Amino acid sequence: MARWNPAHVALRTTAGAFILNTGIGKWTGDEKTAAGVHGMAKGTYPFLDAVAPQPFLKALAAGEITLGAALLTPFVPAAVVGAGLTGFAASLLGLYLGTPGMHDKLRPTQQGNAIAKDVWLLGMGAALLADGLRRQRS
Repeated sequence: MARWNPAHVALRTTAGAFILNTGIGKWTGDEKTAAGVHGMAKGTYPFLDAVAPQPFLKALAAGEITLGAALLTPFVPAAVVGAGLTGFAASLLGLYLGTPGMHDKLRPTQQGNAIAKDVWLLGMGAALLADGLRRQRS
């Protein structure tokens, strides 16, 4: 197992705490919240139409809680949490790119600012993944 890296603390705690908190918030989401989150997601990812809104919200919340907790757990390797964070952030940026009105020639609109900021999560995930893989090889 890769050695724990104190240089990752800032990346892992900021991303982990944020994602864990959003997952906990979604876990108790009502039907209106589920319908809104599901509606936005299935607009970009049509295969999600086959999943009902409430189970989708629970699954999303469980995924966010799991990823957030893994980021906050020092013994989970950086490559593992980096891969998870990169994939999660990429799906959010796919939502940004695939939802009309979110951007104008890639620049975020007012509506898109809330999701465009997730590019930082992508950078954090890529950094953890790259460093974790580099350390595994050494």
